[in-house]
Amino acid sequence: MMEELLPIGRFQTIVLATDGSEYSVAAEDAALEMARHCDAQLLVTRVVLSNPEYEALVPDRVEQAAREAQQQIDALAERARAEGVRAETILRHGSDPYHEFVRVANERHGDVIVIGRRTRNDLARLMVGDSTAKVIGLASCSVLVVPRGTRMPEHRLLVATDGSRLGDAAAYSAIRLAARCSLPLTAVAVSAPDNEPDQQAELAAVLERVRSAATEAGIESECLHEHGRRPYEVITATAQDRKADLVVMGSHGRTGLSRLLMGSVSERVIGDARYPVLIVKAS
Repeated sequence: MMEELLPIGRFQTIVLATDGSEYSVAAEDAALEMARHCDAQLLVTRVVLSNPEYEALVPDRVEQAAREAQQQIDALAERARAEGVRAETILRHGSDPYHEFVRVANERHGDVIVIGRRTRNDLARLMVGDSTAKVIGLASCSVLVVPRGTRMPEHRLLVATDGSRLGDAAAYSAIRLAARCSLPLTAVAVSAPDNEPDQQAELAAVLERVRSAATEAGIESECLHEHGRRPYEVITATAQDRKADLVVMGSHGRTGLSRLLMGSVSERVIGDARYPVLIVKAS
């Protein structure tokens, strides 16, 4: 009973952030599947791009866009209800969709925002997509980033941990999600090849802690201590080698005057991933 009162690793309210485009299709499917597995409420959310000046100039165009957006999210909600998921639609207007998605999550105490990854590129921030990066940076809850053409996991989850507060939050969430999906879990910790012996021993203890928690939850698990100069490359390679189709990581959001960062490792993993990535916040 007390475990359900913990905000970390809870999947009771899922906010689907959709824009109705092809880049949101996989996120829509994943959000519905997650809600079904977790017996969660699904908030199907879409934002109509507008501002007071634009609405005053072309009110008919804004109304038409709102009608089409409402029809799209109504259809998604109906589909969810047909599959036994409690679903509600939320339509907002605004010039910054990511702000509106985060506001909905804050107002409705969302546990996870599910959003598509819009683009890939050579630069890490561009690979993630501007709106997606800003949602992760601003959100106080976890964010599931779903690339186009992917789906919720069917084979294995992988969690990257380092024993920090964020790493523990990611591991706890991964164990709970693995239990919900009835899937095995791989935990990986990455250290530099020249780390001191006491640092190596500390990471081994971290992995043992994850293994013990997974066993207690009835989850089949394996724990890997890998070495590399670029953690994101090791995490991505391990996920591919172990055939994991969802990666869980901890991250922090930091606001600046002109940019939002989520941390270079998580950002690069998201940008390079061909599977969904769950970014867990420890707030």
